[in-house]
Amino acid sequence: MSEAPKRRRQRNSSRKPTIAWLEQPFRLLKSPIKPLDWLPEEKIEAIHNASMDILENVGMAFMDKQALDLWEQAGADVNHKTELVKIDRELLLELVAKTPSSFTWHARNPKYNLTIGDGHINFVPNSGMPFASDLDNGRRDATSKDYENFVKLAHTIPYFHFAGGLLVESQDIPVSLRHLHRTRSMVNLTDKAIKNVSHGYIIPEDVVKMLELVFGSPLPMAVTGGVVNVTSPLRLDDRMIGGMIAYARHNQATIVTPFIMAGATSPITMAAAIAQQNAEALGGIALCQLARAGSPAMYGGFAQNIDMRTGSPSFGAPEGAWGTLVAAQLARRYNVPFRASGSLTNSQVPDAQASLEANWSMWPCILAQTNIVYHAVGWLEGGLVASFEKFILDTETIGMMYHFLESFEIDTDSLAVQSIADVGIGGHHLDTKMTQDNYKSAFYDPVISSRQNFEQWEENGSKDALQRANSIYKAILEQYEQPHLDDSIKEALDDFVARRTEELKGVNLYS
Repeated sequence: MSEAPKRRRQRNSSRKPTIAWLEQPFRLLKSPIKPLDWLPEEKIEAIHNASMDILENVGMAFMDKQALDLWEQAGADVNHKTELVKIDRELLLELVAKTPSSFTWHARNPKYNLTIGDGHINFVPNSGMPFASDLDNGRRDATSKDYENFVKLAHTIPYFHFAGGLLVESQDIPVSLRHLHRTRSMVNLTDKAIKNVSHGYIIPEDVVKMLELVFGSPLPMAVTGGVVNVTSPLRLDDRMIGGMIAYARHNQATIVTPFIMAGATSPITMAAAIAQQNAEALGGIALCQLARAGSPAMYGGFAQNIDMRTGSPSFGAPEGAWGTLVAAQLARRYNVPFRASGSLTNSQVPDAQASLEANWSMWPCILAQTNIVYHAVGWLEGGLVASFEKFILDTETIGMMYHFLESFEIDTDSLAVQSIADVGIGGHHLDTKMTQDNYKSAFYDPVISSRQNFEQWEENGSKDALQRANSIYKAILEQYEQPHLDDSIKEALDDFVARRTEELKGVNLYS
C-alpha cells in the first residue's frame, strides 16, 4: 500500500463528526398509534383477579411503622408484628383511582416541561450504574466526572426529556453525601427535567429543600421523584417506603417498580410473574395515595426472567417483551401512567448482542406507549455498567424512533403526482426541484450508521461503530453549553451542601 493513501486516511480520520441530532429541536413525543393490547380483555381480567387474591389473602409486607399506621387507619388488615398487610380489593382500587392519569413534570426551564401520561413517550438516560466504561479508560468505578458528563450529554441531545437523575453512582463521593452533590450538579448542568432517588426519609427531604431554593416553596407538583423498587416477592422495605411517603407528601412523583425475575422472585410462568408484579405495583401506588391523595405515581413494569443455566437475569428476551406489553395494558386498565425500560442487555460490551437485546427491550416500550422509558441508553452488563459508546449507539435508535413515530405527510404536495408526470417513465428524480428543495430534511440523517462505500470508509479511517460513537460523545461534550442559573441560587445550594455535609456526619440516612 502506498504512503499517500495512508496519509490521506490519517488526515481524514481527524475530522470532527457531523452530529445531525444536535440540529433537531427539543420536542415532546406523543405516539400517533394506538398502544398494543397483547392480551384479550378476559386474560387481563384473569391477571387482575389473581392480583386481587394475592393482596387479599397472601398480603404484602410494608416494613415501616408509618406505612402500617396509614394502612390501619384506612381499614386494611394490619399485623404490626409481622408487618403484613392484607388489602381488600375495594379499598385498594379506591386508593389507586386517586392517582392522576397524567401530570406535568416541571423542568427548571418551562420549555422542557413534560407530560407524563396521555400517550406521551419520555426518554430517560441510564440510571444507577456503579461502573462506567469507554474505549479510552475501559470499565471502571464511576466518578462524579462521569456523572457530570452523562448529564451534559443528555442535556445537549434534544431527544432526551430528562437529563438529571441517578445516571451513575459517583463512587469518589461518600455514600451519605452523594444525593447532595448529585442534586447540585444536575441543577447547575441542565435546565431539563430532573429526578432523584427514593431512599429513606432523609434523602428526599434534602432533595426537596434544595429544589425549593430553585423552584420556590412549596414545590410545584412533580419537579422531582424517583423509582421505588419492591423487594419482590411482596415486600416494601423501610428504605423504599421512606422515599415514597416523603415524596408523596411533597406532591412529588413515585415510580413503583417491582423487581420481578420469573423463576427467582416470582413463580416461573410469566402469567404468575405479571400477576405478582401487578399486586406489588398496585400496593405501592395505593400507599402513595394514603400518604397524600392525588399525588403523582406511576406503575413500573420490569418483569423479566432468569437464565436457568446461570441464574442471571435475561434482559432483552421475548419474555421481557411480554412483561412490558402486558404491564402497560394493566396500567391502562387502572388509568395510571406507565414506566418501563429500554436498551437492556446482558452483554459485557456494546456489540451485536447488546444491539439485539436493546432493541428487543426498546420496541415493546414504543408499542406499549410507555410514558417514561428508563435506561433508554447506555445500559450494559445487566445494569452494572453505563457505557459512553452505547449511550451514543442507543441514541441513534431513539432518533430513528422519533422519526418513525412522527411519520410522514400525505397531501397534494407530498404525493407529487405532477413531479412523477414531469419525469416520466425511466427517468430519475435526483435533479428535480422537489428533491433539491427537500434533500436535507426528507429522510432521517444517521449519526452512527455509515453509508459510505468501502473505499470512502477506508479513507476516513476505517472506523467501526464503536470508534465512531467514541468520537461523537466527545464531540458532543465539546459542544455542551451550560444553562444559566442565578448566582444567588448557586450560592444557596453551595451553602446547603456545606451545612448538610456537617450535619450528616455519622447519621443513618435510612433510619
